[in-house]
Amino acid sequence: MTNKTTKPIKAIILSAGQGRRLLPLTENMPKCLLPVSDKPVLAWQIDALLAVGVNDITIITGFQVALIETLLQQRYTNHPRIKILFNPFYEVADNLASCWIARAEMDGDFLLLNGDTVIESALLSKVLNSESAPITLSVDDKDIYDADDMKVQLDIDRWVKQVSKIVPPHQVNAESIGLIYFREQGAYSFRNAVEVALRHPAELKSWYLSIIDRLAKQRLVNSCSIKGFRWCEIDFIEDLARAGIIFRE
Repeated sequence: MTNKTTKPIKAIILSAGQGRRLLPLTENMPKCLLPVSDKPVLAWQIDALLAVGVNDITIITGFQVALIETLLQQRYTNHPRIKILFNPFYEVADNLASCWIARAEMDGDFLLLNGDTVIESALLSKVLNSESAPITLSVDDKDIYDADDMKVQLDIDRWVKQVSKIVPPHQVNAESIGLIYFREQGAYSFRNAVEVALRHPAELKSWYLSIIDRLAKQRLVNSCSIKGFRWCEIDFIEDLARAGIIFRE
């Protein structure tokens, strides 16, 4: 039985992009709708959130938004608090702009999920029951990190020192899996930092983790290890096969 949350928490899922690295599979279908064990990535995420009692879910969409609307109509008509926000800038901006689109939803505790990370509900429970901190970054560790991993350096108390794809190898302690839990001051700090950042046009091409990296310098970001729980990031076609093995129902 999965532990359910005791207080209302929102979830924001960033699913605006096409996922060009998965072409031709994403030529007419957004990455979040690709099937893993015959179930779309987005459905895996929503089902995991519902299982832990998170039913206020906002999906930031862009590419082929109508297909995502159809999925919600087919599978989640009984869940009126699952909704879509459309990001009209998805072709010209990175996911920091999707966070800006969702900033009005960041008015309390919330989870922020990358739209390409398949997770199990037990992993969500671990994060939701983690030690209280303004911002909690979900991390895993492995022996070797590649260029595409979002690398994380931790201090001795496992607070985040930096998060970036270019953390020097000797400083890397973990990788971000694309799931962040914001509580109270952390939610406010992140929302405010997103607003400030996007006053500068160059930030349109930024990832939201660049904001997390800045807030980590203020010792606002703790980490939660989800080692041993099931998750898989879908970036390349071979990731789909790997996710299918991990998430066989």
